[in-house]
Amino acid sequence: MITKAKLSFWQIINMNVGFFGIQYSFGLQQSAVNPIYDFLGASPDELPLLNLAGPLTGLLVQPIIGALSDKTWLPKLGGRRKPYFFIGAIVCSIALFLFPFSSSLWMAAGLLWILDAGNNTAMEPYRAFVADKLDESQQPLGFQAQSFFTGFGQTLANVSLFVFPMIFIGTTGKLPTWVFASFILGSICSIGSVWWSSHTTKEIPPTEEELQQIQSEKVNIFTPFIDIFLAIKEMPKVMWQLAVVYLFQWYALFCYWQNSSKSIALSVWNTTPQQNSKLYEEAVGWTGLVNGWYNIVTFLCAFGLVYFAKKYSPKMVHFTCLLLAAIGFLIFPHIENKYLLFPAITGFGIGWASMMGIPYLMVVNNIPKERYGVYMGIINMMIVIPMFIQTITFGYIMKHFLHNDPRVAISFAGFLLVLAAGFTLTISSKKVIHE
Repeated sequence: MITKAKLSFWQIINMNVGFFGIQYSFGLQQSAVNPIYDFLGASPDELPLLNLAGPLTGLLVQPIIGALSDKTWLPKLGGRRKPYFFIGAIVCSIALFLFPFSSSLWMAAGLLWILDAGNNTAMEPYRAFVADKLDESQQPLGFQAQSFFTGFGQTLANVSLFVFPMIFIGTTGKLPTWVFASFILGSICSIGSVWWSSHTTKEIPPTEEELQQIQSEKVNIFTPFIDIFLAIKEMPKVMWQLAVVYLFQWYALFCYWQNSSKSIALSVWNTTPQQNSKLYEEAVGWTGLVNGWYNIVTFLCAFGLVYFAKKYSPKMVHFTCLLLAAIGFLIFPHIENKYLLFPAITGFGIGWASMMGIPYLMVVNNIPKERYGVYMGIINMMIVIPMFIQTITFGYIMKHFLHNDPRVAISFAGFLLVLAAGFTLTISSKKVIHE
């Protein structure tokens, strides 16, 4: 068994810089893609299906890539995890560059599928990369460093939606010119940051026994599916408990991301995309600023959550953070003063910091290290299945029960987060090891 060397704070930061680019891309997906759909003529009840790319590609790609990376060792290409998240970053960068050139709704939806495939190819091997490199005492810092860069990357993505319309005025084709600037910058950030982490951080080579096992196992088209099936069959209880929390948590988040700009447009500007496109564009820019703020909160408090997770437990930290996020969502749609949206969404910023790192601390000590990749992929399945359910059910709920009112959709998301917080208390996880 290899003893993992202790890494310095800055080594851990370098290792996680790539998450900045990946999350810049996700920030654009959360805040810019749905407004682009609006600009291209989508109705509110069409948005869930137009966002189907995220959950479906995540469901298919991440666990398969995770399982394959467990059985990979390619030293000329960087090692076990690097080949996957570097290829994912390249695909992501190409899709981001092409996205603003969308001339129709279905072209934009198609590029979102490619973009999500790239992001999902990169995501779980990256989480497994952190688990591979760090011992138990440093894993809290490693996962919360990813949370920090999640906040940082998404902050810049969202702030670009507010700042760039002031710089890049007018339209190009069917879309505002600022869309081109935001997505092209995202393309550069995606590949550049992942390259930096790949360049500065070496993977731990497998032991002779592990290498012999990797070489002796014949990998074919069915191998990842068999590995996923066996891993689910042997999945520890704590992961099943986390799956229930995730069902409500991630359904709620998709409701927020799809409806935040339209909720703000109605509550603050009293308009819709169809009534006044110019005012709606202002609302989209302000939504970018609001979402940028919650991501600032995320990267400011990410490392502080490490302290609380060690002092109390990851479970209690996540419970508290989910409640704060729920309160923010319940208040959010009733606010008419655009400046008061910032304190309301602060709770979600704290919750988002927890969601991006703390749940992994609950499960990482319960899974075998040689299967980090496949289990990180399965955790992502627990994220994307609720999103998939949301995309195929929420359009009906939105139209027939919530009267196509995006403000009510945000309140609905707050109620779901209260349920997620309650189920968090049922999780039985090990306390984080102190350094």
